[in-house]
Amino acid sequence: MCGLTGYLDADGGSYEEMTKRLELMTHAISHRGPDADGLWVDKEAGVGLGHRRLSIVDLSTAGQQPMTSSSGRFVMVFNGEIYNHQDIRRDIVRQSDNVGWRGHSDTETLLVGFDTWGVVATVKKSVGMFAFALWDRQEKTLTLGRDRMGEKPLYYGWQGEGNNGAFLFGSELKALRQHPSFYRQIDRNALCLLLRYNYIPAPHAIYQRIRKLEPGTLLTVSLETRTSEKYTYWSVSETVVKGCSDPFSGGPEAAVDGLEELLKRSIGEQMVADVPVGAFLSGGVDSSAVVALMQSQSNEAVKTFTIGFSEARFDEAVYARAVAKHLGTEHTELYVSPEQVLAVIPKLPELYCEPFADSSQIPTFLVAQLAQQQVKVSLSGDGGDELFCGYNRYLMTQSLWKRLSRVPRGARQFVAHGLGAMTPARINAVLAPIQQLLPDKFKLHNLSDKMHKASDVLSSRNLDELYKGLVSQWEDPASVVLDGGEPADSMISSIQTLEGLDEIQKMMAMDAVSYLPDDILVKLDRAAMGVSLEGRVPFLDHRIVEYSWQLPLSMKLKDGVGKWVLRQVLYRHVPKKLIDRPKMGFALPISEWLRGPLKDWAEALLDEKRLKQEGFFDPLPIRQKWAEHQSCTRDWQSQLWGILMFQVWLEAENSEVR
Repeated sequence: MCGLTGYLDADGGSYEEMTKRLELMTHAISHRGPDADGLWVDKEAGVGLGHRRLSIVDLSTAGQQPMTSSSGRFVMVFNGEIYNHQDIRRDIVRQSDNVGWRGHSDTETLLVGFDTWGVVATVKKSVGMFAFALWDRQEKTLTLGRDRMGEKPLYYGWQGEGNNGAFLFGSELKALRQHPSFYRQIDRNALCLLLRYNYIPAPHAIYQRIRKLEPGTLLTVSLETRTSEKYTYWSVSETVVKGCSDPFSGGPEAAVDGLEELLKRSIGEQMVADVPVGAFLSGGVDSSAVVALMQSQSNEAVKTFTIGFSEARFDEAVYARAVAKHLGTEHTELYVSPEQVLAVIPKLPELYCEPFADSSQIPTFLVAQLAQQQVKVSLSGDGGDELFCGYNRYLMTQSLWKRLSRVPRGARQFVAHGLGAMTPARINAVLAPIQQLLPDKFKLHNLSDKMHKASDVLSSRNLDELYKGLVSQWEDPASVVLDGGEPADSMISSIQTLEGLDEIQKMMAMDAVSYLPDDILVKLDRAAMGVSLEGRVPFLDHRIVEYSWQLPLSMKLKDGVGKWVLRQVLYRHVPKKLIDRPKMGFALPISEWLRGPLKDWAEALLDEKRLKQEGFFDPLPIRQKWAEHQSCTRDWQSQLWGILMFQVWLEAENSEVR
């Protein structure tokens, strides 16, 4: 795990100037790789590659980057891990027995593969998480690449004017900002997306003329043509189509056996490192499955980590402790105080370097910080919900939407209006007693918030509107962002046009192309790398992703419970009684804190005069929601958190410019 950056610049100045510029860009992401750094500059070609190294595999100097291929043709900086790189090496050796290996790093394996088979063929053979920048000295072209599911980030874009412009790229925006050509103009259309989703989906970024490389994509660019060409070598859309057209033909037991075998292989490969490895453990299905299969393949107790909260409705530490005890892991837990949680907030703009408003970013950072004290790599259970139907919105769609869609829309709108007018206290007073009578699988946490969300989607015309309502924060972001317009999201649109998917499959696919890479994986990458910890995600091995889409929905969602096939794997290792309970998520009491310890902080950021002076938002709807939240008329925590995270980021941005 590392950080990379660099540029193409035909007018970059002297070798010393180019090197100094690259040093500043590389230093800005030193947290991603505190163990070593490296620079490579070719003044005549106008290219610079910078690297920060977090040593995980091959700790020797033979793994240092930038790395040049044995042929001398390619120079590369690489971030990530290729878990099957030893298999790739064996394939290369069978084809050519005179390879002079210098070390045992996966970076060298890729470079020899590029020399042997070419870039596209080598990337397709690779199993892992990665982002890379590859300079071809023969063709004078730069190729950027990103892994299939988007685990590792990569920003890029032309900055400056005309032929004097520079092409910049890097793992994080803070690296690009160090280049003198960087254009700090905020993209108000991307800001609309932030208010819609509480994250900015690829390919968009918060700055104009900067983009995120989409998952499963290669991009090639040169100074000669100043145009870029993209090639998609793997996509969720194609995987969905292939899986549904060639479904799994075995029975339920065979499906469970197949999934366990794939998970064991993925987890076993991801446990390989030359440094200590552990795992995050929440006690839920996904993380418990990862830890159970880790422990089944380890002769030593796996190190597991969790954080707990004093507020019982947000605390999963007790469940993690029970799972850890059953599996015999070496478990570490930390109960954090509200003061410790609040102390993270000032760090968020530096951690995420573009506005990001999933409030579980805070506990994710805290558990990464805890793990980093003992290990250098930690496995995570992320991805299980999207692959195996775990989110409550999927369950709601199955149990409610088919019935609701038969009710006239006018009647649904009438009910929606009634729910929307109820205060959180009133909803809890009316529905909480009823909820206590329901089976655990139908109980909901944050009841009032979910009821208000339901009121927003009851009047949906179709599934696409329903999904958009469920994942949206602000209903009409363009009415809040001054001079902003919401761009179409091409990746989600590509899923919406697919035929042959039922309602839930379509929602799962849309989550996999946007929410997963642009929220969940961003959260994990920045939180972990912010403390120099490598996070690995075994569920996102593309072989598991492809297998999951071959399984019929009936093996994922059964009797109103999601992740059926994954649960059966887990029950082979952990008793059901330790696992079966309502889904909680990694949440914080942000709603209450905005009325308590965060109130003064938020009030200053949402001050009407300040909002007018900055000129990004119409203050009226924001101040209205803030007032309703303070009076407990409505719970607007998600909408307000998106505004607040932009405001905190903007404050840091303006401070840096000054």
